[in-house]
Amino acid sequence: MRIRFLTAAVLAVEVLVTIASLWVWLGSRGRVVDAAAIAEDAPRTMIVLGAKVRDGQVGDYVGARLDVAIAAYRDGRIDRILNSGNDSDSAGNEVTVMRNYLEAAGVPSTAITDDRLGLNTNATCRRAAAIYGIDSAMIVTQNFHIARAVTLCQAWGIDATGVIAPCNQCSTLSLIRNQFREALLSRPRAVIDALRAGHSDG
Repeated sequence: MRIRFLTAAVLAVEVLVTIASLWVWLGSRGRVVDAAAIAEDAPRTMIVLGAKVRDGQVGDYVGARLDVAIAAYRDGRIDRILNSGNDSDSAGNEVTVMRNYLEAAGVPSTAITDDRLGLNTNATCRRAAAIYGIDSAMIVTQNFHIARAVTLCQAWGIDATGVIAPCNQCSTLSLIRNQFREALLSRPRAVIDALRAGHSDG
């Protein structure tokens, strides 16, 4: 009896993971580009998703995302950057650190908008639409995260294009861990968040 229960539970998890992965793939299909391939007619706003910072310094993941935004701004591809993250003291003041990094690279303060309550990807997309009036944007993050980010922003009414940030300094272990977390936890949760987004619009 116990073996049957465990087998059924494993199968249920596999089905859920497969459905969620297919859903984010379909939602982002044709909407993801490399940082070097941003189209001329791409949206002029770029959303940068927060990630771990420490002692006032950006971590490998968010640093790579910010570097993409800096390059896009210098190339005249974007006019506005929305920094979105957890700006609480306990999280290391992500958004403040992100702004400091951008300004140190020459991005003017007037081109930066801070969302200090972007506690997760769904909150970022919801608030970008509802609070900051964004209806079209590029969103930058690493490849394991990009499909979910695009699909969630689409669910909240943002015409989103995903831009893949490299992560050459990221450890192999952290990348593997993030891939597993994305597949097993984050994508299934995103399906629920998107359904709620659709319900709120109705």
